[in-house]
Amino acid sequence: MTSTASTASTASTTAPRPEAPVVRVGDHEVGAGQPVYVIGEIGINHNGDVEIAKQLIDVAVAAGCQAVKFQKRTPEISTPKDQRDKIRQTPWGEMTYLEYKYRVEFEHEQYTEVDQYAKANGIQWFASPWDVPSVAFLEEFGVPTHKIASASVTDHDLLRALADTGKPLILSTGMSTLEQIDAAVEILGTEGLVMLHATSTYPLPPEEANLRTITTLQERYGVPVGYSGHETGLQISLAAVALGAVAVERHITLDRAMWGSDHAASLEPKGLANLVRDVRILEQAMGDGTKRVMPGELSPMSRLRRVDA
Repeated sequence: MTSTASTASTASTTAPRPEAPVVRVGDHEVGAGQPVYVIGEIGINHNGDVEIAKQLIDVAVAAGCQAVKFQKRTPEISTPKDQRDKIRQTPWGEMTYLEYKYRVEFEHEQYTEVDQYAKANGIQWFASPWDVPSVAFLEEFGVPTHKIASASVTDHDLLRALADTGKPLILSTGMSTLEQIDAAVEILGTEGLVMLHATSTYPLPPEEANLRTITTLQERYGVPVGYSGHETGLQISLAAVALGAVAVERHITLDRAMWGSDHAASLEPKGLANLVRDVRILEQAMGDGTKRVMPGELSPMSRLRRVDA
């Protein structure tokens, strides 16, 4: 990807910029004027079970999502050293945090099943690699893009490995300052880059959503900007679309009561279907901003307007 070292950190946060380019992600175009790119974030909500992953793919397909996303880690690299030996209670018994990370991690055999299943059902899949070896692992499957998790914004070795793939990239911006995002963009460049505004609070309270940051990111970097949400409910995600988000990512689950750290802030099947339905209605409702008499107004106008201009 092309570096923007000379422009990213100096771009004005207030001066208007040309409309951001459209980024092609596999068979889909992401950007202004395109259908909102809806990503069902499976993450590790499969709890290490490929059959649950397949059911979640089914949920995303039925709802009308364009993509599902997973997380890929090399646990001995990505697990903080001070956390590895901590004991965790799990559905599979008591184990260390590192053992738990391995227990829920998919390897090549499981991802081969995921790859085949997603393709057979006509939906894109990709993942957030949390370390450099995971980038190479995902490249073996020819994923259409890589998602950069908010926690990885400052991992410059990982960012360089991702930039070297030449793939379009999706950068989540939670828990990050503008200066940290500037430094990431210096490495990634803006060509083929999609940003997601995010707040990494689980679940997200409305007062921390800060949705106007969508406009801030659009104006500062000149790239398509979407929204990655961790709230309960649909309102904040829909408001993000109304504010111009070109993509929406939400965690999905079969049941919010399932065991695991992300289930409580996830959408169940009905909620996901309602989100996609309402996003598509919003797309039609936003219009082009030109004030004019609409076709449906002609009949009421002839009945109700007493004085013509």
